[in-house]
Amino acid sequence: MTDAVGSIDTPDAQDEVPEVKKARKGGKRAKKGPLKRLATFYRQIIAELRKVVWPSRNQLTSYTTVVIFFVAIMIALVTVIDYGLNHAAKYVFG
Repeated sequence: MTDAVGSIDTPDAQDEVPEVKKARKGGKRAKKGPLKRLATFYRQIIAELRKVVWPSRNQLTSYTTVVIFFVAIMIALVTVIDYGLNHAAKYVFG
């Protein structure tokens, strides 16, 4: 049985000779010193922080309240489960 053109078993003529490019040494980083790279890094951080949509004071208060309430509920739930398992272990093991 013959293979179809371009099948996986028989490579195409253009795939037989891969092109090899020389890798550049260092690229753009090699031209800058470590202090310039650090300064660029901090400039990019500040640029990204300017893009952030910050919540208003009311939103921040409501989000904080929801998180504190949720954490309090989870603490209570884990405490009740722990208390129940503690008593169950004492009942089973004496």
